[in-house]
Amino acid sequence: MYISITGIKPRNFFTTIRFWIFTIPAFKAAQKSEGNLFCEAKKIDSYYHTITAWKNRGMMMMYLRGKAHSKAMKNFSLIGTGSTYGYEGDQIPSWNKAIKIWKENFKEV
Repeated sequence: MYISITGIKPRNFFTTIRFWIFTIPAFKAAQKSEGNLFCEAKKIDSYYHTITAWKNRGMMMMYLRGKAHSKAMKNFSLIGTGSTYGYEGDQIPSWNKAIKIWKENFKEV
């Protein structure tokens, strides 16, 4: 299974609105995507995080190339900073463990 942990920090109130405009369709698309096993979102500190789990990396990549996610990524630099960390795993991490893994591998974009 492929696990992806994302954290995005919008720059200000207005970029937070832009974040939601692009994130809601991308999140709904992830939930409906073939191969998606798990999809949750949570705000921790000033970062909006997602944990997604996929049958394999290839199925996640098909979602990434989809319309909703591509549109969100084209607007990422206008929204804020953050990063994604993905890895192969046997189980979906708890939120505490996922945030720990993300922080250990965080590379701000």
